[in-house]
Amino acid sequence: MEVKIEPLKGFTPQIGHLVSQMNYVRKTTLEAISGLTTSELDFLPGKEGNSIGALLFHIAAVEKGFQIEIFEGRSPNEQEMLEWGSPYSLGEKGRKYINGYSLDFYITKLEEIRHRTLQKFATLTDDWLYENRLWDNYSSNNYFIWFHVFEDEINHRGQIRIIRKMLSKE
Repeated sequence: MEVKIEPLKGFTPQIGHLVSQMNYVRKTTLEAISGLTTSELDFLPGKEGNSIGALLFHIAAVEKGFQIEIFEGRSPNEQEMLEWGSPYSLGEKGRKYINGYSLDFYITKLEEIRHRTLQKFATLTDDWLYENRLWDNYSSNNYFIWFHVFEDEINHRGQIRIIRKMLSKE
């Protein structure tokens, strides 16, 4: 297996670089959750903590939120908030509503959301990556925003690995 950041067929060169990075991060996230049972996915590391399942759903929700905000130029509607609000915000809502799902459920969510991102990326140019935009009250660009999507996943993958070590000690 090769692990490289390089242009990818179907994408402009810089978008291919971004997708290469996103693909590697997702590969390592999937490796970190391989074989987990529903009860392991639901395990709470502490009364204020988030389960691995909630973190996985959150990773999908962050990407979904940016799809809506960046690709569609709007905020999530009421229906989208019903589906994605708890996984986006985590915390008490996540602990209450995100449990009982299988590993396949979370992987399917991650794959469906990523598929849509990649479909859209295939239609965009490298110039789009560098378009200026306001994000979270900061001057930013599309490249940074999509970097942030997988940066967030990396942070949560670290939490997932720690929780998984806690499970092995249980």
